[in-house]
Amino acid sequence: MQAYLAIFRSRSQALDCASRLKQAGIPASAVSTPKEANVGCGLSVKVGAFDLSRAKRLLCGVHYSAFVGFFRAETGFGKVTLYPA
Repeated sequence: MQAYLAIFRSRSQALDCASRLKQAGIPASAVSTPKEANVGCGLSVKVGAFDLSRAKRLLCGVHYSAFVGFFRAETGFGKVTLYPA
């Protein structure tokens, strides 16, 4: 399985981002950050591949201080691997 995650260091900014994306008509949800990300807050925002470019454009204008970046998360054999997106 493959998903795209916007990873944050702040839970409140992750929740705010999910809300902004939904308001813009982009399907998004707050999900647990995989431990492989080595980021402390524990929440990321999941978006689909089709909506990734729209989500990136929207986040460019917001300038979240705790935003780490977008990553492609692939799950296989019980392990999560993250790649910059």
